[in-house]
Amino acid sequence: MPSVCCYFQVHQPLRHRHFTVFDFKQGLSYEDEENNRQILNKVAAKCYLPTNRIMLDLIRKHGGDFRISFSITGVMLEQLERYNPQVLDSFKRLADTGCVEFLGETYYHSLAFLYSLREFREQVALHGEKIKALFGQTPQTFRNTELIYSNDLARVIEKMRYKAILAEGADHVLEWRSPNHVYQPAGCTKLKLLLRNYRLSDDIAFRFSNRQWPEYPLTADKFARWLHRTDAACQTINLFMDYETFGEHQWADTGIFDFLKAFPGEVLKDPDFRFQTPREVVRDNDSAAQLDVPNPVSWADVERDLTAWSGNSLQKDAIDSLYGLERKVRKTKNAVILSVWRRLQTSDHFYYMCTKWFADGDVHKYFNPYASPYDAYINYMNILADFSDAMSAQAYRREAQPIL
Repeated sequence: MPSVCCYFQVHQPLRHRHFTVFDFKQGLSYEDEENNRQILNKVAAKCYLPTNRIMLDLIRKHGGDFRISFSITGVMLEQLERYNPQVLDSFKRLADTGCVEFLGETYYHSLAFLYSLREFREQVALHGEKIKALFGQTPQTFRNTELIYSNDLARVIEKMRYKAILAEGADHVLEWRSPNHVYQPAGCTKLKLLLRNYRLSDDIAFRFSNRQWPEYPLTADKFARWLHRTDAACQTINLFMDYETFGEHQWADTGIFDFLKAFPGEVLKDPDFRFQTPREVVRDNDSAAQLDVPNPVSWADVERDLTAWSGNSLQKDAIDSLYGLERKVRKTKNAVILSVWRRLQTSDHFYYMCTKWFADGDVHKYFNPYASPYDAYINYMNILADFSDAMSAQAYRREAQPIL
């Protein structure tokens, strides 16, 4: 029986304030709190609250046959605690249904696995503790930042006792294979790998409101028919996307909420189909084959690689400078300094510096609050220089922010 596995990434970065050389040694916060508050509350009103209400109604309407999963970053959870507890409560109500799985990831939505294994393990552990405290679940499925994945990551995650890991079903990885099967990562014996069906996922996440798309308008019954026509031998159809697809990336007037309300019912019209969470999919299916992914893949851009965050000299310099501070940061044994350093690791800061303005330009511009990648780089490096200088001078007087 094929499963439809819906996974949603929930994340809002902590955006930085405009920081110049004239702000050095002023003890100012690096984050723009008011901007972060406004953005979170705007997205909460447009997406998180209405979508969570619909999800809860759907779970109740279908008697638990509609099942979903979330990965919510630590920086997002802290913002919800501080700025909008109503949204956090709505996620808790979803958790209480028993039909929602919460995944593990890096707490700060970081690229730590690529630069510091110690930092990566600590952030994953922190995130697991946060999910357990808020939702009463110990994550059993892992999703790395931006769906970055490789054999090396899988082996580390298996040793951390996760049962499943998610990755992009990139063409250059799959070649002739289908993303609609459960795989075993090369070098692993227990961990199972679920791959995003990017064509079907992006039909909803990116093409839903595109009037130039030949399949426009996309209705729930049409989409369900596409799923029902999938090869009967498939084990799972993995629909992975940003949760902000609903109401924020695709506005309410596009009909995205009507699509969502009708989607489970249309899928379940075929009794051979069911909804499952990632944990349930790997519990009920053996691996169809082993998949070798020696080089990192991600879900970003047409390349599906790391160039969205480390593809140019600006990004490489910023990342190398940041992780080059790790020994110095840890040597201070100062929890506030460690927390500030970790918040600087959020991958969005490096995404803003991306200079790929070709096929993926519109996507990058949509998410970038800076006038240019160079502005993003200068602002970030000013912050990093101030942070490093404060540590060197042992003059760090910044008090711990409640959001830390």
